Amino acid sequence: MDINFTPEEEAFREEVRAFLKEKLPENVRQKVLNHKHLTKDDLVNWQKTLYEKGWAAPGWPKKHGGPGWTPVQKAIFDEETALAGAPPIIPFGLSMVAPVIMNFGSEEQKERFLPGILSSDDWWCQGYSEPGAGSDLASLKTRAERKGDKYIVNGQKTWTTLGQYADWIFCLVRTDPEAKKQEGISFLLIDMNSPGITVRPIITLDGGHEVNEVFFDNVEVPADNLVGEENKGWTYAKFLLGHERSGIAGVGRGKMELRRLKEIAAKEQKNGRPLIEDTTFRSRVAQIEMELDALEMTDLRVIAAVQHGQAPGPEASMLKIKGTEIRQEIYHLIRQAVGPYALPFQPEALGDEGTDDAVAPDYCLSAAPTYFNNRKLTIFGGSNEIQKNIVSKMILGL
Repeated sequence: MDINFTPEEEAFREEVRAFLKEKLPENVRQKVLNHKHLTKDDLVNWQKTLYEKGWAAPGWPKKHGGPGWTPVQKAIFDEETALAGAPPIIPFGLSMVAPVIMNFGSEEQKERFLPGILSSDDWWCQGYSEPGAGSDLASLKTRAERKGDKYIVNGQKTWTTLGQYADWIFCLVRTDPEAKKQEGISFLLIDMNSPGITVRPIITLDGGHEVNEVFFDNVEVPADNLVGEENKGWTYAKFLLGHERSGIAGVGRGKMELRRLKEIAAKEQKNGRPLIEDTTFRSRVAQIEMELDALEMTDLRVIAAVQHGQAPGPEASMLKIKGTEIRQEIYHLIRQAVGPYALPFQPEALGDEGTDDAVAPDYCLSAAPTYFNNRKLTIFGGSNEIQKNIVSKMILGL
């Protein structure tokens, strides 16, 4: 693989940088860089800005409204937007359900759902995990019973990220309780405004309302909202999880956080000298940087395969494992670097002084909440233990 960028690719990088400099709001950028909570408007407005430029869906083919970028262009875009402090692309519609609809949905479903996903007029969330079905997702119990031209859905989903904003939810539901676990599951698209749906917030340790429980009580769903075939949903779920796990690698975000770590370590002192000059601390930072470089090479290979029409294979599990471990180590080192300011408190509890450098810089105040919030990285999208089993079976043949 030639790791040198062509003049055309470098020109594209400059185009992305110029766009970000002109269009990315500074207040949103500061929120991202300092790990403050983003509002729905922050996320949607930025997504619409990308949509107006034609860059809303980097991984989509041109025929569905994507930019038709090469894998390298997509990697450049991901890296530059992360380094600039742009909000991440909302993945549930653009990167998760949309590829499923493109590959397995009917033409009517493509015409109906893809435009709203692309423009961010429709916000999607994911209905996979349940109280008794997380990493063992095939144990899900939410039931969808076919009655004429509709399904009646009953059950509960949990850890539904940003479900409080969602217009639609894509759900795995059990349509054949007598079949083997993986063989009796279907993939349904459900309007979140349907009667019988209740969303209940789960407040996380950092005080954020990021995840939710979603309850379904005799919810009627048109049969036309079934993607693909009934009882074949596990196939579509695995396809989707491959895309999710590739995205969780977060190479661009990892680079941004690594840069942030170095900046913090240059400011914080140990024995009267910058922490970055401490031999032990510096060696840990260097190790993380080398691992991130290796992750980037693997990520480019997977992106290239997807761009040529292949679904992410077991390599996506490798990306998920290593990418999440790297980011967690970076957050751990940041928390270590800021010392006593990393006590587990909520910045909002300090009132107006919470953003005053006389109390502590913003990067100090966000260290603990960010560290604790991102303990989830090695769990969601399929826990890393499950991913290691996949790698063992599919790659090593064990």
